[in-house]
Amino acid sequence: MNNRKLVERDLTEEGPRRKGRAVGKRRSVTVNLAESPLGWLHAHGHLDDRLYDAGERLRADYERAQLGPNVTMRWDAVRIRGTAEQGLSPTERQISAHTRFNGALKQAGRGLEDILWRVVCAGETLPVAEKALAWPARSGKLVLKLALDRVADFYRIN
Repeated sequence: MNNRKLVERDLTEEGPRRKGRAVGKRRSVTVNLAESPLGWLHAHGHLDDRLYDAGERLRADYERAQLGPNVTMRWDAVRIRGTAEQGLSPTERQISAHTRFNGALKQAGRGLEDILWRVVCAGETLPVAEKALAWPARSGKLVLKLALDRVADFYRIN
């Protein structure tokens, strides 16, 4: 079985996006849609673009919030004038991502944050998450869609 679905995506500040969404300079990256459970659900038509984008945004904030500040020599590229990320230090960006992540989970509501974290952030498949949460089989997709819809509202994704 081939678990690779490679497509080209525009690379934006929020992460990989479908063509036509990026503004300004464009860089592209090859993405394996089967890489995450969220990507698989989207690639097979179970999630629309809005819900997929909300999940990717939540995962990006989760990953950014987990990154610690630099304590050694910084080897990242020298900033070019006009490209600063809101003038925030790495620690402030981490705190900002953590605040957005917590706000998105709060917007999803009690009982929905579990499925969001398991599928979107931890990368568990729906059957594994359903079993861990002691839910009936095939109930996770509906609950995940509801949670992602609320997260999309939080991030103001149309």
